[in-house]
Amino acid sequence: MQTKTGNRRNSNKSGRVSLAMVAADAGVSIATASRIINGITNKASKETIARVLASVEALHYRPASIGRALRCQESRIVGLLAAAVENPTMASIAASIEKALRDEGYVMSLCDTYERADVQDEYLLEMQSQLARAVIIVGAVSSPVLDRMRESGPPMLFVNRPDPNDRNSPYLGIDNYQTGRDVGDLLIERGIRRVALIHGSLDGTAATYRRQGVLDRLAEVGIGERDVLHAHREGLNHLEVGYAAMAQILERDDPPRVILCMSDILAYGAYRLITERGMDPVRDFGFIGFDACPLNPWIAGWLNSIGVSAEHYGRSSVAALNAIWNGTESPSPFYLPHSLRLSGSPLPGEK
Repeated sequence: MQTKTGNRRNSNKSGRVSLAMVAADAGVSIATASRIINGITNKASKETIARVLASVEALHYRPASIGRALRCQESRIVGLLAAAVENPTMASIAASIEKALRDEGYVMSLCDTYERADVQDEYLLEMQSQLARAVIIVGAVSSPVLDRMRESGPPMLFVNRPDPNDRNSPYLGIDNYQTGRDVGDLLIERGIRRVALIHGSLDGTAATYRRQGVLDRLAEVGIGERDVLHAHREGLNHLEVGYAAMAQILERDDPPRVILCMSDILAYGAYRLITERGMDPVRDFGFIGFDACPLNPWIAGWLNSIGVSAEHYGRSSVAALNAIWNGTESPSPFYLPHSLRLSGSPLPGEK
């Protein structure tokens, strides 16, 4: 003999469990079932509450969120707009945020902006139309819709790169300028005065602040910007940028042997070129990168890197969003503590 629940399932030709089916299965009115499912239980007995919740579980009932979203003008969706999701560091940050949001009952919608203003604007408008609870932008670029939505759109949290046009917007990530100064400290402590600096775009990116921090610190001990070899190429793919920039460095008759890369992925590209030229990236060069890419311990033991583990972004992002939603003190800037991981490989040029 089939159970009552089994009969209800079999009679559901649409395949979707309705509130009416939950109410019938629990033997209560639709209004009572609705109140209990929405947490209003002051007028229901413990037995009725238990019966309704048991039916919800047995029937795998999931309330339609669109009605609540329209009533409250917000949904359970949190948009995550990220530049270059193919970048392992970016992907790890996104995964950390997704898990933390899911633990809090939210659904993350991931969009790759490719660091393009038009794509970013397209997704911002879509998140607004979906009544997103908030939008997290990892690697924001300046764009018209972003400027409009600061005042009239869903709450926004900027991660890893500050808002390009409003320094007062909520920001979470490392202090990129300070990490640059910390790397400058390392170079000074090790007696390294000749260094090549690899970077991609400097149009308001995290590399902009990192580079400036390094240069400012070196300038304090008499190493000017002209004393640092700059190698760069525009492009979003940091593997290709690092590869091409390293070729520029090797064109020099006496290239610096310490290579400072504004991201770990840039260092991966440079490493590839060095090995293709028959050189030893550990014996002949020393590399310092940024971001603490999660792949480093597995494939880049030669790389010294400064940054913060991606896993910290999730919990911190949710805490920052809660502060924004609750109207408490602005979390901007919310700096995550960074650390320098030395690979153990010596840096050429040390005293």
